[in-house]
Amino acid sequence: MMADASNSSSQSPGFTEKLKSWLSWSWTYLWLLWFIMLLFLMYILRTPLKLQESLTAVTVFLNTLTPKFYVALTGTSSLISGLILIFEWWYFRKYGTSFIEKVSVSHLRPLLGGMESSSTSSQLFTSINGEAEPGSSSVSECKVWRNPLNLFRGAEYSRYTWVTGKEPLTYYDMNLSAQDHQTFFTCDTDQLRPADAAIQKAWRERNTQSRIKAAYQAIEINQECAAAYVLLAEEEATTITEAEQRFKQALKAGEASYRQSQLIQHHGAQQDAQHRRDTNVLVYIKRRLAMCARKLGRIREAVKIMRDLMKEFPLLGMLNIHENLLEALLELQAYADVQAVLAKYDGLPSFFSDISLPKSATICYTAALLKARAVSDKFSPETASRRGLSTAEMNAVEAIHRAVEFNPHVPKYLLEMKSLILPPEHILKRGDSEAVAYAFFHLQHWKRVEGALNLLHCTWEGTFRMIPYPLEKGHLFYPYPGCTETADRELLPSFHEVSVYPKKELPFFILFTAGLCSFTAMLALLTHQFPELMGVFAKGFFSTLFAPLNFAMEKIENFMPSSFWHQLTRI
Repeated sequence: MMADASNSSSQSPGFTEKLKSWLSWSWTYLWLLWFIMLLFLMYILRTPLKLQESLTAVTVFLNTLTPKFYVALTGTSSLISGLILIFEWWYFRKYGTSFIEKVSVSHLRPLLGGMESSSTSSQLFTSINGEAEPGSSSVSECKVWRNPLNLFRGAEYSRYTWVTGKEPLTYYDMNLSAQDHQTFFTCDTDQLRPADAAIQKAWRERNTQSRIKAAYQAIEINQECAAAYVLLAEEEATTITEAEQRFKQALKAGEASYRQSQLIQHHGAQQDAQHRRDTNVLVYIKRRLAMCARKLGRIREAVKIMRDLMKEFPLLGMLNIHENLLEALLELQAYADVQAVLAKYDGLPSFFSDISLPKSATICYTAALLKARAVSDKFSPETASRRGLSTAEMNAVEAIHRAVEFNPHVPKYLLEMKSLILPPEHILKRGDSEAVAYAFFHLQHWKRVEGALNLLHCTWEGTFRMIPYPLEKGHLFYPYPGCTETADRELLPSFHEVSVYPKKELPFFILFTAGLCSFTAMLALLTHQFPELMGVFAKGFFSTLFAPLNFAMEKIENFMPSSFWHQLTRI
């Protein structure tokens, strides 16, 4: 009995699904037939339903209405459509899509047999540590990375807030940084040591002063707590010099902890995790010391620290220390060394390598800058159009096209067509956040090379003629992801206008509501000014509109015998 019941219950959902799929298919492909059948049924039942009498009553009622009613009707329609237009425009500017279209796709399309949109909306942003960030939907390509050139919170971001009153970092960006700190600077054994437990609590605090207070508590417990000095250098120090002093204190404590954990790393899993934590802290401290030296003008010292760091810890390539090295070498104008670094990290064809690692805007645009440097000082678009491009110029143009295809947002910042802001602490590869971060540090290097920006200005837009449209197919890289706008809006502050590629056309419903609002407003004005003339026009319009239908009905009545219609009406 139970087996039969289970079989019947398993069969009924199958029949229901088949019926639903058949109805969905019929509504999708046979809607015209359904519509004709509905009209035919209404015509057959016009006598039992008294449709003729109802239509006559409606006609009499409409004839008794004054022109003021039509003015009010059209005016109200114009007002409502105008409000819908304003809301649609606001929603489109904020979220990049139409609200009506979104509701239609999310709720109506599944009922009509369309594909569910969950495949593209159920994925989550991921930070560089691979953890999902709840509350933010996107596709899997939207992987958020730590900005290798991120600024100091206390010495740079906070100073910007003090001067302008604007917050340069979003809550989402700072939350990702907190997750990174907890991932790299803590381990499972921290609860066994009071100082490490205090600093672990500090990374989870949202308030800056609470974090600083917890860091001081950790130092009181243990003077050799390197992570506490790191937190104070990042958030309490108000100048780069103060931050460097704090990082030097952190370096002394970090090296001691690293040597101690290195001796016992093979004694068990907990000791190995502690050693990995100490390694991450030490690498972070040395990297930030190199960035302090770079900002204070000691560039050769910064380059030496970065090179030593890359030799000592070659497996930590995911931290993208080579991008810091490239920027420092460009500042030294050591272009041969820059080319050597590029040969190591940009040597593989893009088909065989993952575009998110090691490809980046820094690598692509630096390669383009080096090739442009060879020809930019003598480049003239008029001369090139007469004699054609030389081999070196063609290589430079192809490098620019390659860079623009990887990240199309960068040229507008380099050409100063868009204003720059402080870069976020996390970036999205190929997105506007990466473009802001790159241009913020590398604009000066492009300006230093004579004619490089002129060559970029003359050639960058030609990239879009080479990329297939629609963008399902890429040219040199994978197709440009469609999720970057949503992720960039989470990473970049609200006062920044996010660059969108490809440029989105206005949704249909915005154009429709705009036309409807204008049309009904014009009807209201004309009805108010010329009531009699508009009445005549309306009657003529509707009589012309229904003339084909009346003609078809008359032909059907003449073709069918009267007894046939009489029998149908008696059913």
